[in-house]
Amino acid sequence: MSYILALDQGTTSSRAILFDREGTIRAVTQREFRQIFPKPGWVEHDAEEIWETQWAVATEALARAGIGARDVAAVGITNQRETTVVWDRATGAPIGNAIVWQDRRTAEDCEQMSADGLGEMIRERTGLVLDAYFSGTKLAWLLDHTPGARERARRGELAFGTIDSWLIWRLTGGARHVTDATNASRTMLFNIARGEWDEELLALFGVPLGMLPEVCVSSGVLGECTLDGLRGVPIAGIAGDQQAALFGQGCTRAGMAKNTYGTGCFLLMHTGEERAVSRHRLLTTAAASLGRAREFALEGSVFIAGAAVQWLRDGLGIIRDSSEVEALAKSVPDSDGVHFIPAFSGLGAPHWDPHARGMIEGLTRGSTAAHIARAALESIAFQTADVLDAMRGDARVPLTELRVDGGAAANDLLMQFQADIAGVPVLRPAITETTALGAARLAGLGVGFWKDAAELESQWSVERRFEPAMTRSERDDRLSKWRAAVKRAKSERRAPAA
Repeated sequence: MSYILALDQGTTSSRAILFDREGTIRAVTQREFRQIFPKPGWVEHDAEEIWETQWAVATEALARAGIGARDVAAVGITNQRETTVVWDRATGAPIGNAIVWQDRRTAEDCEQMSADGLGEMIRERTGLVLDAYFSGTKLAWLLDHTPGARERARRGELAFGTIDSWLIWRLTGGARHVTDATNASRTMLFNIARGEWDEELLALFGVPLGMLPEVCVSSGVLGECTLDGLRGVPIAGIAGDQQAALFGQGCTRAGMAKNTYGTGCFLLMHTGEERAVSRHRLLTTAAASLGRAREFALEGSVFIAGAAVQWLRDGLGIIRDSSEVEALAKSVPDSDGVHFIPAFSGLGAPHWDPHARGMIEGLTRGSTAAHIARAALESIAFQTADVLDAMRGDARVPLTELRVDGGAAANDLLMQFQADIAGVPVLRPAITETTALGAARLAGLGVGFWKDAAELESQWSVERRFEPAMTRSERDDRLSKWRAAVKRAKSERRAPAA
């Protein structure tokens, strides 16, 4: 058995990647699926379509490599987090569309709960800010707005899961309903200090304990595939996408940090076994661990990163393909004072303003599509710098470098600007598929495919290092102007509707 199969279920596509013992990619397959927008601020996925695309790419990856189930030592799963699925235990059919992490329909519910004084209690128990981003209010909404769902949940007929749980349920033919701490810690229902579902939070949201998956370790045999094509292959690794990327980047010790540039942007710093409490509105979240000892990370989430480039393509039509954005942005020396605030789904850390809205400012008659494209790329780096500054304020150890991954990490212009505006070296690894790599490593360690974490650490290598080239005064000036623009985009700066 020479391979590990990583299933990487993301926000816009399902992917499968085969890794060999050296951590080299042997096959990659990918399929996009529909994004459903029933109302402004609402984002949904068809969970059945997620499953169908994920299973299709899994079997395609094996076929492309010319191998069968007998050649696969284990399956690892990494997934978009917080996205909420509820399904019928008897039939396996979802009771409705999955509510995606980007969805803002429960923002007012969160505001009311905050006004009722529940925010601090939730933060202390879960490490999370009370926000519609997380699964708890999404699950409550599904139970409240699906006829008969609450009664069916009380009778034990319904199951809840984040996407990892949904995929494992399907892969095992309904035999296993499980998750791991990295995903459980994103639900707003999990007591991160005790490492278990919190009964008071379940009561607050009206969620029966029997709906929830068993919380297992991130690395270890969790179940066995029952479908032809992967029959008998153990599922041995789970981690939410950002924690998987942290592990895949080799950031397994306190003070090590990575940023993933995907649909959103996610900066995580490992804090070891210390459950660090942020003073700057960052999240405390579970990190993937190899044993029963709980490990933690600080996280700052940017809701819109690569999605801003997709909007340039789909919304404005100024590029035909996302890969064209770098050349367009490089055709001008700078953004010429244009700022792009991509608050399409509100603002994440450290602002947590669900009602902020996107804005392009500083336009003149001389502004072109190139200036807007450059401002869009710069917005990704600016948002990351804001989170990084907050993280520096919370960390007990200095941050000396930032490891990067995700699709936009291939953009040299963006990575250099990131190093400039953050003031730290940016390291791009030889393998940027670190989310899938992290899931593969967790699964491989779970079945003894690799001996230990030290063996894996020796495989990590740098493809390119970007050193800061901007002066301190220029950096401070650019950040000051950016933050002034962000302030104008925030909800309290907008006049009420007439």
